[in-house]
Amino acid sequence: MWQSAARTRTSSAFTSFFFNNTQWVSPAIHITRNPHSYGLIAHPTADLPRSAFKQAEALTPARLTKIYWQLSKSSLTVLNVLAAMSGVALSPLPTTVPVLLATAVGTALCSASANTLNQVQEVPFDAQMARTRMRPIVRRAISPLHATAFAAVSGITGPVILWTMTNPTTALIGAGTLVVYAGPYTWMKRKSIANTWLGAVVGAAPPVMGWTACGGQLFPSSSFPVHIFPPSFMSALPETALDPSLINSSLAPLALFALLFSWQFPHFNSLSYVVRGSYAQAGCHMLSVLDPQKNSLVSLRHALILIPTCSVLIPLSGLTTWWFALSSLLPNIIFLRASWVFWKNGGEKQARTLFRHSLWYLPLILGMMMAHKQGINWSQWIGLGSDDPEKPKDETHVVATTQSE
Repeated sequence: MWQSAARTRTSSAFTSFFFNNTQWVSPAIHITRNPHSYGLIAHPTADLPRSAFKQAEALTPARLTKIYWQLSKSSLTVLNVLAAMSGVALSPLPTTVPVLLATAVGTALCSASANTLNQVQEVPFDAQMARTRMRPIVRRAISPLHATAFAAVSGITGPVILWTMTNPTTALIGAGTLVVYAGPYTWMKRKSIANTWLGAVVGAAPPVMGWTACGGQLFPSSSFPVHIFPPSFMSALPETALDPSLINSSLAPLALFALLFSWQFPHFNSLSYVVRGSYAQAGCHMLSVLDPQKNSLVSLRHALILIPTCSVLIPLSGLTTWWFALSSLLPNIIFLRASWVFWKNGGEKQARTLFRHSLWYLPLILGMMMAHKQGINWSQWIGLGSDDPEKPKDETHVVATTQSE
């Protein structure tokens, strides 16, 4: 009986984090916690003095722009745009400035719409989390209707720009990620831990959008079969004889997707562990809340997957030369070690360290991929070599002498 009572108290303490959100149903009721129990006390809002309310500030153009920026989750949107640009930069196909700009703007608008719709639906839950309670809709800097209108305009404009300026494939991917993030992902956050995996799929889409924006293929076909680029010592052709146009196959976007997909787990799981109390209070089904040990194990697993992704899959797809397989080992080992320490000790200090590592890891790896891009001759870019290495240096002189004779 004593054990049953103890379990009841423990259960009550845990479930108190998931307290009822019905206080948001009626604006006429103000809810506070009972200091003597786990219950709630309802107070009519009319009983509160006028001084308890803060007067809303006027929506000037500058202030409205800032609010839109916050609704878009600026850091996440910028990351999505940069990831999409990396797909464009790594494509072997030619592109134009209008296509580049359209991809950036279309991706940004799709991301802004998805993030805004996510916030519109999560106002009651964001209000309970310290790190989200100052979001624009929660603090009533903008109405939910206004935010929804912004999401609708950006959510329609983004795919239209991608459709007209790039191609339908890129537009459909952008629209699909918007729908999945604002729909199933947001709903699943309080239903299943699978929301993290679904969110990782959405987060891995931007570089694929950049790839398809240049005309890159997503699926193998008779016209675009899958080509692999083994190391030069395993190939009958020297590395300089490889045709970069063969990279336009489904293996390259798969490699880009795999890189972004696996990176998100050490990045997000470490962050969610640090703020697990807030997630629990908002009723979010996260591994960091329900099973912290498995949360760190998933981070370690995907940090380990990143090594063969960078050292085998990416150069094998032809996106980079095989020098990338070697140069990427050092940052991958550092990242893996931080993930292993997080899994072994499972403390907030280790989680913060892993999260900081994830911030420099992705831009460094993408930058190294561009530096080792297949078919790029950096000696020509910096002016240290002729366009044709077999062409004699004094060819012009020889031709001129022959003509004079």
